[in-house]
Amino acid sequence: MKYVRPLSLFHELLKTSAINQGRFLGLDVGDKYVGLAVSDPLNKIASPLSVLLRKKSNIELMATDFQSLISELSLGGFIVGYPFDRQRGAPDAVRVKLFVDDLCKTGKLEGVKFTYWDECFTSKVAHSLCCLQNVELLVKPLDLHPVHAKSIMDKFAAVGILQGYLDYVNKKMKLESAI
Repeated sequence: MKYVRPLSLFHELLKTSAINQGRFLGLDVGDKYVGLAVSDPLNKIASPLSVLLRKKSNIELMATDFQSLISELSLGGFIVGYPFDRQRGAPDAVRVKLFVDDLCKTGKLEGVKFTYWDECFTSKVAHSLCCLQNVELLVKPLDLHPVHAKSIMDKFAAVGILQGYLDYVNKKMKLESAI
């Protein structure tokens, strides 16, 4: 995997032919789960995808899952949620970096480009966000098992990360084209 600056990742994707243009996968990396969201083919809208169980012992399996998603969904890059509002040595930041490092060490995702995106407005502060609060309000009456409810929240946290990125880069592209 190769780190690319946020706007550069989008620019690189636009340079490829329309047929080869890919979508983005948003990742919300937690202690136990990784929430996933995927962009539409035009990279305008993020949608919840799934949640992967995160264990040190299954990193190879996760890398294989990501390989499958890359080919199935024509992914052009990963947008990984990162807590920029905290110190780099904070446990959340270290967890995200270790996860990406572990994925890189598998060797299964060579050439996959990724960037970090500020996750401070996602699951880590879910109770202060209208979107995630609304999801939580919708999920609560369903009386779901706590693990299932948490997985729904994790998917929508990934949506928040990815949608934030897509909104930013699309706005930047629009501004650049106006100049």
